[in-house]
Amino acid sequence: MNENDLKHYKDKLLSERESARKFLVQLKDNDMTHAVFETSSELSFYDNHPGDLASEMDTMERGRAFREHEVSIMKKIDDALRDIEQGKYGICKRCSKEIPKERLDFLPYAEHCVHCQNELTNKAQNNTVGRPIEEDVLGYPFGYGYNDFTDEIGFDAEDSFQSVSVFNRIENEYTYHEEDDEEYVEPIEKISNDQYRSQLPD
Repeated sequence: MNENDLKHYKDKLLSERESARKFLVQLKDNDMTHAVFETSSELSFYDNHPGDLASEMDTMERGRAFREHEVSIMKKIDDALRDIEQGKYGICKRCSKEIPKERLDFLPYAEHCVHCQNELTNKAQNNTVGRPIEEDVLGYPFGYGYNDFTDEIGFDAEDSFQSVSVFNRIENEYTYHEEDDEEYVEPIEKISNDQYRSQLPD
């Protein structure tokens, strides 16, 4: 990469860093943390509507997420500026190939080429480390048994559902009959019931 290109990307990175810094200042000026703190320091929440508390918490959490994102972007920009100084800018940190200029124009702090970034993204999505232990029992995708995708004949997820569904039957279940209205319904309410039934499709 020639000097003109490096200068172009350095200016672009510095501009984006300044935008991120201004956004962080704006977030700090509009910070709702103090409002939530004031609300939570009260002795009782009885007179506070739950929706108001939820709105304040949502605003605070959104502000934190924005702040973390911008700080992360600034760190990547700083790394890219350091790479420019060390002559490593525009080189994929995984495969050591040159990152296309089209990608750098769109994302000047890109650390990887498109191919490597796609592989890293797919690997992160398929990473099972740190997943809840319940997923081992439930299986993946959820709702399938441990041997539903094999030719093995045995007690599988469908069999277990059928075994449990036996207990869902109600013996001596009462069925409603129209003539029961005579015994249990007041005459004035029966008129309303008859009107309702007449509106129902046959």
